[in-house]
Amino acid sequence: MKHVTYGEKAHFLGDEAAESLMEYASLLGNAGRSDTVTLNAVDGHGNSVEATFLLNPSTVMVMESSSSDMKEPENDSAIEYMRARTEQLVNPPEILPEEGFSSLEDHGERSMLD
Repeated sequence: MKHVTYGEKAHFLGDEAAESLMEYASLLGNAGRSDTVTLNAVDGHGNSVEATFLLNPSTVMVMESSSSDMKEPENDSAIEYMRARTEQLVNPPEILPEEGFSSLEDHGERSMLD
Protein backbone atom coordinates (compact mmCIF):
# COMPACT_ATOMS: atom_id res chain seq x y z
CA MET A 1 0.00 0.00 0.00
CA LYS A 2 1.03 3.56 -0.65
CA HIS A 3 0.01 6.64 1.31
CA VAL A 4 -0.89 9.41 -1.17
CA THR A 5 -1.36 12.98 0.00
CA TYR A 6 -3.20 15.33 -2.35
CA GLY A 7 -4.25 18.77 -1.16
CA GLU A 8 -5.09 18.41 2.51
CA LYS A 9 -6.32 14.83 2.21
CA ALA A 10 -4.41 11.57 2.58
CA HIS A 11 -5.51 8.26 1.10
CA PHE A 12 -4.20 4.72 1.01
CA LEU A 13 -4.00 3.21 -2.49
CA GLY A 14 -2.59 -0.03 -3.80
CA ASP A 15 1.00 0.21 -5.03
CA GLU A 16 0.10 -0.17 -8.70
CA ALA A 17 -2.70 2.42 -8.54
CA ALA A 18 -0.54 4.96 -6.69
CA GLU A 19 2.44 4.51 -9.01
CA SER A 20 0.24 4.76 -12.12
CA LEU A 21 -1.39 7.90 -10.73
CA MET A 22 1.97 9.54 -10.04
CA GLU A 23 3.39 8.67 -13.47
CA TYR A 24 0.26 9.87 -15.27
CA ALA A 25 0.19 13.11 -13.25
CA SER A 26 3.83 13.78 -14.09
CA LEU A 27 3.34 13.23 -17.83
CA LEU A 28 0.18 15.37 -17.91
CA GLY A 29 2.03 18.16 -16.14
CA ASN A 30 4.94 18.00 -18.59
CA ALA A 31 2.47 18.10 -21.51
CA GLY A 32 0.54 21.05 -20.05
CA ARG A 33 -2.67 19.00 -19.99
CA SER A 34 -5.19 17.93 -17.37
CA ASP A 35 -7.52 15.06 -16.54
CA THR A 36 -9.46 13.64 -13.62
CA VAL A 37 -9.07 10.11 -12.29
CA THR A 38 -11.37 8.45 -9.76
CA LEU A 39 -9.84 5.71 -7.61
CA ASN A 40 -11.11 3.49 -4.84
CA ALA A 41 -9.13 4.35 -1.72
CA VAL A 42 -9.05 4.12 2.05
CA ASP A 43 -9.15 7.48 3.81
CA GLY A 44 -7.24 8.47 6.95
CA HIS A 45 -10.08 7.15 9.14
CA GLY A 46 -10.04 3.69 7.53
CA ASN A 47 -13.19 4.24 5.45
CA SER A 48 -13.49 2.94 1.89
CA VAL A 49 -14.02 5.95 -0.39
CA GLU A 50 -13.93 6.99 -4.03
CA ALA A 51 -11.39 9.78 -4.46
CA THR A 52 -11.28 11.90 -7.61
CA PHE A 53 -7.92 13.48 -8.37
CA LEU A 54 -7.62 16.53 -10.61
CA LEU A 55 -4.30 16.14 -12.43
CA ASN A 56 -2.81 19.21 -14.13
CA PRO A 57 0.50 21.09 -14.37
CA SER A 58 -0.09 22.49 -10.85
CA THR A 59 -0.79 19.15 -9.18
CA VAL A 60 1.05 18.72 -5.90
CA MET A 61 1.00 15.16 -4.65
CA VAL A 62 3.17 13.06 -2.34
CA MET A 63 3.40 9.27 -2.45
CA GLU A 64 4.90 7.46 0.52
CA SER A 65 5.44 3.82 1.32
CA SER A 66 3.27 2.32 4.02
CA SER A 67 3.53 -0.70 6.27
CA SER A 68 -0.25 -1.05 6.30
CA ASP A 69 -1.59 -4.57 5.96
CA MET A 70 -5.00 -3.43 4.69
CA LYS A 71 -6.43 -5.09 1.62
CA GLU A 72 -5.69 -2.94 -1.45
CA PRO A 73 -8.78 -1.33 -2.99
CA GLU A 74 -9.68 -2.67 -6.46
CA ASN A 75 -8.68 -0.20 -9.17
CA ASP A 76 -8.05 -2.37 -12.24
CA SER A 77 -10.16 -0.26 -14.64
CA ALA A 78 -8.65 3.03 -13.41
CA ILE A 79 -5.13 1.60 -13.72
CA GLU A 80 -5.90 0.40 -17.24
CA TYR A 81 -7.24 3.87 -18.13
CA MET A 82 -4.16 5.65 -16.74
CA ARG A 83 -1.78 3.25 -18.50
CA ALA A 84 -3.56 3.73 -21.84
CA ARG A 85 -3.50 7.51 -21.46
CA THR A 86 0.15 7.40 -20.36
CA GLU A 87 1.00 5.40 -23.48
CA GLN A 88 -0.77 8.00 -25.65
CA LEU A 89 1.28 10.77 -24.05
CA VAL A 90 4.56 8.88 -24.43
CA ASN A 91 3.81 7.59 -27.96
CA PRO A 92 1.18 9.82 -29.56
CA PRO A 93 -0.66 8.33 -32.54
CA GLU A 94 0.54 9.35 -35.98
CA ILE A 95 -1.68 11.92 -37.66
CA LEU A 96 -2.48 11.07 -41.27
CA PRO A 97 -4.31 13.22 -43.81
CA GLU A 98 -7.88 12.29 -44.61
CA GLU A 99 -8.62 10.40 -47.80
CA GLY A 100 -9.13 12.74 -50.71
CA PHE A 101 -6.87 15.39 -49.15
CA SER A 102 -4.61 17.01 -51.68
CA SER A 103 -1.55 19.05 -50.84
CA LEU A 104 -0.52 22.34 -52.41
CA GLU A 105 2.16 20.49 -54.34
CA ASP A 106 -0.52 18.30 -55.96
CA HIS A 107 -1.89 21.48 -57.53
CA GLY A 108 1.46 22.83 -58.68
CA GLU A 109 1.53 25.42 -55.88
CA ARG A 110 4.32 25.95 -53.44
CA SER A 111 3.97 26.62 -49.77
CA MET A 112 5.46 29.71 -48.21
CA LEU A 113 7.84 27.45 -46.28
CA ASP A 114 9.64 26.19 -49.42
